Amino acid sequence: MSSPAPLSALRVLSIIPPMTQLNTPYPSAPYLTGFLRAQGVAAVQEDLALALALRLLSPAGLADLHACITTLPEAQRTARVVAFDEQFDRYAATIAPTIAFLQGRDATLAHRIGSRQFLPEGPRFASLDVYEDPDDPEGGDPMAWAFGALGMQDRARHLATLYLNDLADVIREAADPRFEFVRYAESLAQSQATFGPLALALAAPPTLVDTLLRELTAAALVRHRPTVVLLSVPFPGAVYAAFRIAQAIKAIDPGIVTVLGGGFVNTELRELSEPRVFDFFDYLTLDAGERPLLALLAHLQGQRSRSRLVRTFVRETDAASGQRVVRYINFVEPDVPFAEVGTPTWDGLPLDRYLSLLDMLNPMHRLWSDGRWNKLTVAHGCYWKKCSFCDVSLDYISRYDAASAETLADRIAAIVAETGQTGFHFVDEAAPPKSLKALAAELQRRQLAISWWGNIRFEKSFTPALCQQLADSGCIAISGGLEVASDRLLALMKKGVSVDQVARVTKGFSDAGILVHAYLMYGFPTQTVADTVDALEYVRQLFAEGCIQSGFFHRFACTVHSPVGQRPQDYGVELVPLPPVSFAKNDIAFIDPTGTDHDALGLGLKKALYNYMHGIGLDEDVRRWFDFHVPKPRVAKGRINKALAG
Repeated sequence: MSSPAPLSALRVLSIIPPMTQLNTPYPSAPYLTGFLRAQGVAAVQEDLALALALRLLSPAGLADLHACITTLPEAQRTARVVAFDEQFDRYAATIAPTIAFLQGRDATLAHRIGSRQFLPEGPRFASLDVYEDPDDPEGGDPMAWAFGALGMQDRARHLATLYLNDLADVIREAADPRFEFVRYAESLAQSQATFGPLALALAAPPTLVDTLLRELTAAALVRHRPTVVLLSVPFPGAVYAAFRIAQAIKAIDPGIVTVLGGGFVNTELRELSEPRVFDFFDYLTLDAGERPLLALLAHLQGQRSRSRLVRTFVRETDAASGQRVVRYINFVEPDVPFAEVGTPTWDGLPLDRYLSLLDMLNPMHRLWSDGRWNKLTVAHGCYWKKCSFCDVSLDYISRYDAASAETLADRIAAIVAETGQTGFHFVDEAAPPKSLKALAAELQRRQLAISWWGNIRFEKSFTPALCQQLADSGCIAISGGLEVASDRLLALMKKGVSVDQVARVTKGFSDAGILVHAYLMYGFPTQTVADTVDALEYVRQLFAEGCIQSGFFHRFACTVHSPVGQRPQDYGVELVPLPPVSFAKNDIAFIDPTGTDHDALGLGLKKALYNYMHGIGLDEDVRRWFDFHVPKPRVAKGRINKALAG
């Protein structure tokens, strides 16, 4: 009897599906590839999100787009599409050099792009009209306040980004109405109770985007000849493309094993019962992928039975009814400790082809799209895990597991040696202050010169002295959740912070030269219009006092895995019953007795934040941002200043 084949007999391809990021690889594939290689598995990786964008944004891609337009009836050609059609020759001539510039391969083109005579300008360029020099509101260059006389590279990168956004709009209006650079067909997956909408889309004739994605998938299979393909979907906006990729794989070679995992699966597919999903994927795995993958690969090589899979969905035929049914198998084994998951690798990814985009001129906000950051995790899970809006019951939050500063520094050094890049984005839910302090000391001890930024909680452990130590170790920016900027609601959320404490902590970071971004929220249970206006006044003062430099208002969404979703009575709301669910389950509607129209408030909040991030309107009454009457803020004008003085 022959012995089971070793894991090294498998060839595993990890794919990053569209759409995620264009400036840096999404970390799932580098993490899994690094881990699997450490286990002796022949593991490779592809970023089809980047590959698809570069194929669309090429002379050949624009020619394909132009051909789509010629088949559109006149009545369906929008003004944007007509403008692209009329200027097609200019777009075709400028796309390749512009992409090269955004990839850092042709810096001298900045002068021509910056002149605003090189690129064709579509509707996206109208956003430049809102910028003005506060010292010269009447005239001159509308971007002079942001870039001055010497910021030519950034100026050109912003103009080139507007140019690409114009092209994305044309793709959406002429070729595929679901397309966006940061999400693709998101509505087909997000909290969809049934698989029906996604199944219909997958059965429909392919769009231009679908066709190109199939070609890229086929080319990747030829290059790597995998026996197993892993697709990780972090967001709903990557799900449709992942299914299209799996569809193409099964059409080309049904023998290739396809596996789906990632954040979307972990949050929305925990109660999956739809057999049709397995027409595309052979297995779905939940939560941290290392242990389920080891069990699955061992099973595929005959080293263990199917009944010993870990946190894995499969499809089986029910013996009694003959029907195909979904079965969840979870042979309980301990997860791989965070200290033993190994070092991510970017080997095989085209690091010189990512695009440094500059969507917004705010220096903090741009970090998400500008620069090629090595993404790394300081610890698995969240050390706080109490926030009532968060999925605290799920593994990615609830299972806190840290590594030593020495281990983290070893990983950082190895990644720098491999990639040649010294920029790091720590992608924790909330990096623990104790771990950051130890890591900063280790980086300084080794004299490892890196730049890093990440997400934290604005807690009092971040003293001015610690903020300065983090800055000295290379910290350039921090993001954190202020959320509702209301002490009553912060207590209801169990954030463990107060508005005054947030002011002091953020000022400590800012005084150390570290940029600060605040995550903000509106629409939380029992939040009134007055609460929201007060929160905006707090935020205005935080900007005015130099505590924060960037922020973003998110609309609160109740999820079934959060304390609000599990105990709505504690938060004064009533959940709206969900329909029968066989596919995705996450967001759940609720009835708030306050009756506040939060959607009406959202536009004013976002308009205010956009202007505050550009230094506009910081001395004006916050009520000016709303198109209807709202109450006067109940917050004293100098509240934040007083908190800082205290």
